[in-house]
Amino acid sequence: MIKTIKQTLFTGWHFMRWLRLAFGLFFAVQAIQLNNSLLWLGAGFFLATSLANIGCCGAAACNTPYKKPLDRKS
Repeated sequence: MIKTIKQTLFTGWHFMRWLRLAFGLFFAVQAIQLNNSLLWLGAGFFLATSLANIGCCGAAACNTPYKKPLDRKS
């Protein structure tokens, strides 16, 4: 299990994952500067999705497999 977590954290860094990390860090800095709890929620969301590599932003996470329609004869 620890191997899987380490593999998720340290591999598979693509553009959208870096972008989510950048947004998370930006929101965290803004939350500190403005003392705004709503920005902390945004920061937490973006940081969690980037570190866990989850979400619909990449790697075909929302992709549904195409099934060929059945050939029906009338």
